[in-house]
Amino acid sequence: MRNVEYVVERVRVERHVSRSAVRQLLTEHAEYGGWELTRLRRYRDGTRDIWIRRKIIRVSPSL
Repeated sequence: MRNVEYVVERVRVERHVSRSAVRQLLTEHAEYGGWELTRLRRYRDGTRDIWIRRKIIRVSPSL
């Protein structure tokens, strides 16, 4: 069984950014970058921290 490795990125979104704009941002990351949503945290002041991840694909050398 292979261990899957991920690269994780945190995106901070300010409070004035609308919900639809955040959805569009995440959709573009997923569609064009291969990212998937890991965690979203919203704070009392309205800011959001979003963690996204994508798999690290390693190519083994052919023999």
